[in-house]
Amino acid sequence: MIGVRPFFSKESQMTGSILVILGSERISGPPEPPRLGERVASACVHRLEAKAVPATQVDPIEIELPHPFKPHFAYRRGSAPEVLDRLAEQIAAAEGYVMVSPEYNHMMSPVLADLLNHFGSSLFSYKPSAIVTYSAGQWGGTRAAVSMRTFLSELGCLPVSAMIHVPRAHEVFGVDGTYLAGVDAARWDGYLDRTLDQLGWWAAAAARQRGDGGKRPGAFMVDPSQRNAP
Repeated sequence: MIGVRPFFSKESQMTGSILVILGSERISGPPEPPRLGERVASACVHRLEAKAVPATQVDPIEIELPHPFKPHFAYRRGSAPEVLDRLAEQIAAAEGYVMVSPEYNHMMSPVLADLLNHFGSSLFSYKPSAIVTYSAGQWGGTRAAVSMRTFLSELGCLPVSAMIHVPRAHEVFGVDGTYLAGVDAARWDGYLDRTLDQLGWWAAAAARQRGDGGKRPGAFMVDPSQRNAP
């Protein structure tokens, strides 16, 4: 809620922002309208900024990932493509993540999975994430959230318990992510806040813990043997 102390205050020891990562690069229909996910991602950015929370949107349509697939951590130091280095810096600097995805075959977007798979868990770990799904139909992409929980947990950015699902998103948000005429904005703000406020609470808690200088349990980095049982 706008009246509460901002999550990204000096007292919270947080210096980064929330990354809002869009999992769609569709620019044409069907389904219509195209770029529906951009509306939802922009709405999340607007809501975070209304709480004085710095937010940066990552749109895969603006990113040319290298192919064939090779993750950032597989390159020798200093030899990775600039686009991967830049994204890795953004991910590492962020205090938390909002993952925005449509539903593909009951799963999260392959575009979102591809983007995230380029980076290791050490960049994401010990920070929270929030799951946001959407659709042009009545279900709001809810089934995608099931696979997203497992995926994000493996990355180490544990999803908060509340989630955001937006059915018929084109009837809620305009192209700039603001509410369309006739939409109950206060009710939708409250719905988004339920998840974003949880994200902010956990992000502040994690930032304080990191700021205290406590040693973190090791995250999986490169060698699969790091996961082996004795």
